[in-house]
Amino acid sequence: MWDALEGALLRWVHVLFGILWIGLLYYFNFVNAEAAKQANAAGEGAPISKYIMPRALFFFRWAAVVTWIVGAGLLSTMQSSSGLNGFLAAFGLQGEFAPIGIGAWLGTIMFINVWAIIWPNQQKILGMKPATDEEKAKSRRIAFLASRFNTMLSIPMIWFMVTGPHQSIYH
Repeated sequence: MWDALEGALLRWVHVLFGILWIGLLYYFNFVNAEAAKQANAAGEGAPISKYIMPRALFFFRWAAVVTWIVGAGLLSTMQSSSGLNGFLAAFGLQGEFAPIGIGAWLGTIMFINVWAIIWPNQQKILGMKPATDEEKAKSRRIAFLASRFNTMLSIPMIWFMVTGPHQSIYH
């Protein structure tokens, strides 16, 4: 009974933090990007950069961490029909774990993108790291493109993460 409860709780945490992560990704791409442009053009962008973006990026980054770690933990508790650990089967795209493995790979790429590309560039944009105006402009473009890339990856990632668990590995 505890294993079933533990698995359900872990899935709930994974989904909850996944919603937070992807929800903020969509907020940045579909709401904030254009609103920040308009606010900056009107000379009113400072509060967004000073108060909203650091907080939103904090939750964005750490929701990515929790989502990935809990998802990897969930996979590790499973076993493929051939006896392979679920994490290895998923990341090896083997057997019934292949669909969820595709989603896990896409999520992993997105996770790395958040921490290795988006966040370092956002720190320059927001003045958390010293940068010239030219470096900030370059960082804006890089962060924008990396975030749009993640948005595009999120569509198939969600598909495979949602449909993957409905394969035989959960029955």
